[in-house]
Amino acid sequence: MTLKFKRGNPKWLKRFPLELIFWIAAMMFLAMAKPAAHPEAIHFTFCPLANLGLSWCPGCGLGRAVTHVLHGNIRESFNYHWLGIPAVLIISYRIVTLAGYERNKLMNKRKEK
Repeated sequence: MTLKFKRGNPKWLKRFPLELIFWIAAMMFLAMAKPAAHPEAIHFTFCPLANLGLSWCPGCGLGRAVTHVLHGNIRESFNYHWLGIPAVLIISYRIVTLAGYERNKLMNKRKEK
């Protein structure tokens, strides 16, 4: 007796908008994070350059800049990284675009039935 396994991706995985959920979760986590101006905030980084001991990295401070933008601290955001405001705008636009795409897919499926 042999076991037969289905091959390929499950159907629910194809319907799962991973990118949309990732961007929404990322923005929510950054919005809930404490800005670095608070003394009790702990700084941890995944940046390989910072972990190697280099003091400058082109991307370091971007997450803190986005956090400051989401908390309304525009001046502090610009001090951490000048791309903080454009990053929030671009990511927000991407969330709206992906949500619209998913909505259109659902509406088309309802029309077909």
